[in-house]
Amino acid sequence: MNTVRRLVFFEVLWAVGFVILGFVSLFFFFDFVEELQSVGRTTNASYQLVHALTYVVLMVPSHLYELLPIAVLIGTIFVMARFARSSEYTILRTSGLGPGRALRMLLQLGLVFVVLTVAIGDYLAPMADRTAQLLKARYQGQITTGQTGAWLKERQPNSQYSVNVRALESDGSLRGVRMFEFDNQGFLMSMTQAEQATINADNAWNLSGVVRNIFPARDQPNAQIQLLTMESFLWKNQISAQMLSAALLKPERMSTIDLFRYIQHLEANQQSAQRYEIEFWRKVFYPLSCLVMVVLALPFAYLHFRSGGISAYVFVGVMAGISFFLLNNLFGHMGNLQNWQPWLSAALPGLIYSALSLAAFGWLVLRR
Repeated sequence: MNTVRRLVFFEVLWAVGFVILGFVSLFFFFDFVEELQSVGRTTNASYQLVHALTYVVLMVPSHLYELLPIAVLIGTIFVMARFARSSEYTILRTSGLGPGRALRMLLQLGLVFVVLTVAIGDYLAPMADRTAQLLKARYQGQITTGQTGAWLKERQPNSQYSVNVRALESDGSLRGVRMFEFDNQGFLMSMTQAEQATINADNAWNLSGVVRNIFPARDQPNAQIQLLTMESFLWKNQISAQMLSAALLKPERMSTIDLFRYIQHLEANQQSAQRYEIEFWRKVFYPLSCLVMVVLALPFAYLHFRSGGISAYVFVGVMAGISFFLLNNLFGHMGNLQNWQPWLSAALPGLIYSALSLAAFGWLVLRR
């Protein structure tokens, strides 16, 4: 059985690696052609060919994370269909490879892809994507969500803050910071504007170029508004650099741990976290889709045909994989609009396709 396992594992790994290489090369080419349009077109023409190439290389882990499950499906379908066409799988079945053993063997291989997907999605891809965005911001401008920037909230024992950050610079500093301080009854206490800010290791913000307006208390309606101009101002809070990046960057580009911390911050400040909760659970269940893919590919080993190519079966696998990811995105948007349970919105596509693949597998085993 170890010989059979080595044979199947080697063939599937080789096929999946070949598919990944083809997909990544294709996306690399498309990204590079798109980035060529920006070379030399910035205000100081500082974005050159080497920067565009570096940016495209840094985007490869993100594409690899997105494409790995569908590559697993296509590669496994190719191997299983080729085994069925050459009658190798029939020989393996007569040698003792029953349906249960075959399923367990492919699930073991799927676990390898699950671990690989987690490693890429939670460590390699977020780090490379953040580096790519900062590189592009360094030569093309700031990272921002538009003219309004990013809004965050911070609750403290005696007050609460609404913070607006217009842009994130390439060196990690903040540009165009505005802070509105309210008391626990919602009355405005102060307004602070800063040209620039940096976040220290203890999450304290060091503001520079500060203009601070302190409004009179409610029991002093005739008091004057105090206008203070300061070179620097230290604001202690719990908003970390990762939380700020979450507000400025897309949630799917964050790691699972960063998403979890940001959700806790939103809930602690009584903000809606539905979108980020759905993305969190999608990050949790997405690696498990590799198991769904290998189970979906196993029924192809029980198809019997003596002539013809495998292209039709690979095409069916591609369509099944595309439909899975379309359904995954659809349920994510529907869950956000309909206020579904986040874990259910993320897990339902995998459960549906797992049930369909196991049903097809069981029907073919009983039929054959």
